[in-house]
Amino acid sequence: TLQQQSKRLRGRNVHFESVTVYYFNRRQGFTSVPTQGGSTLGMSPRHSGVKRFTLREFAMEQKRSHRNMLRDHLKEEKLNAIKLKLTKNGTVSSVEADTLTLDDISEDDLDVDNTEVDDYFFLQPLTTRRRRALLRASGVRRIDVEEKHELRSLRMSREECGCRCRGVCDPETCACSLAGIKCQV
Repeated sequence: TLQQQSKRLRGRNVHFESVTVYYFNRRQGFTSVPTQGGSTLGMSPRHSGVKRFTLREFAMEQKRSHRNMLRDHLKEEKLNAIKLKLTKNGTVSSVEADTLTLDDISEDDLDVDNTEVDDYFFLQPLTTRRRRALLRASGVRRIDVEEKHELRSLRMSREECGCRCRGVCDPETCACSLAGIKCQV
């Protein structure tokens, strides 16, 4: 019947009522290979907090969080622009530029309200210095420096892959064959 068919269709829809967010402390990662430097970012194996949101609350929280990130990013851009201006694009030294910090950038100088958060928000690679600062701010006391050497070695090995065989494979000199990998020639 039509009523049974309607019930069956309703039963197949997915319906979300809430979002549960698990928070983890930051720690050195050892699981990724950044494009430069060491000190990868990771998270603790167990969460340190849990928060439950309605869908509407979560959307508002995301918007607030992204807006704060955008504000911080715009402050950094403004600070860098001022420093470049004071140092004439880095060609002269400036005591004033050296002493400027993010605290010196007024939020009144930022145009956060007229910047579309969703269009502007994206992940950016972090410098080694920034990753180390994040780790230290999260309570990591000792950063494993051996990771830096391992990551450099990994990046170098990724630069050169495969073998130099052209047309015919010589298993005695083929890098693939010597590594126990079937040659692609």
